[in-house]
Amino acid sequence: MSDSPRSAGRERFTDWAGQDDNAPELVAAATVVLLRDAPGGLETLMMRRSSKLSFVGGNWVFPGGRVDDDDFPAEQPDDIFAASRVAAVREAAEESDLVIAADDLVPYSHWVPPTTINKRFATWFFLAPAPSGSVTVDGGEIKEHAWWRPADTLARHKAGEIDMVPPTFITLMELTGHLTVAEALAAARGRADDIPHYETHIALDDGVPVSLWHGDAGYDTHDAAAPGPRHRLTLHKGGWQFEQT
Repeated sequence: MSDSPRSAGRERFTDWAGQDDNAPELVAAATVVLLRDAPGGLETLMMRRSSKLSFVGGNWVFPGGRVDDDDFPAEQPDDIFAASRVAAVREAAEESDLVIAADDLVPYSHWVPPTTINKRFATWFFLAPAPSGSVTVDGGEIKEHAWWRPADTLARHKAGEIDMVPPTFITLMELTGHLTVAEALAAARGRADDIPHYETHIALDDGVPVSLWHGDAGYDTHDAAAPGPRHRLTLHKGGWQFEQT
């Protein structure tokens, strides 16, 4: 990342997050991946958004949403990273009825969507241990929820049973490598000085959409056929394929 998220104020957000003057405006957002230990292994809280919503309607997501003006702490009025932490806590409470502590949030990744979509949310992803208590959804914006192991969620997606977006897919894919909440949180803390930043470029490979990220040979040119290193997710209908070489 070219700049520290903790020093990126509201007035500097679009520069730090990679805003393109010709693209739809970026809106700050936050997502929290709630984790719990279960007999079958690590599980994450997944929520299905109403199909009537204009943004990722019908998709299975983690709790999250946009950063509101009231999320900026009084002592840090221009700190988007601090506001994102507050937003993550607030959204978890609003969407799942679970109350988490801001200090339990572990920064995990930051995502900037491609310039080709109309609603662009530059989103901080956090991991957090799920608190005790029952999940309650409003039945409006969120239609249902489930605690699933990451591998099982990915299997449902591959089978065409559920829809999701690439940031959710990549996060779940990475979490399949962890057996417990403690292990996942420790790994996230271990990369605190090099948190992944995904600014997505889109290309086509024989008509199939490909999400390209920094380090891919075709990233700057939006050329899926460019020879060289790979850091991409190819959105095949029969199952998405991630490559990083």
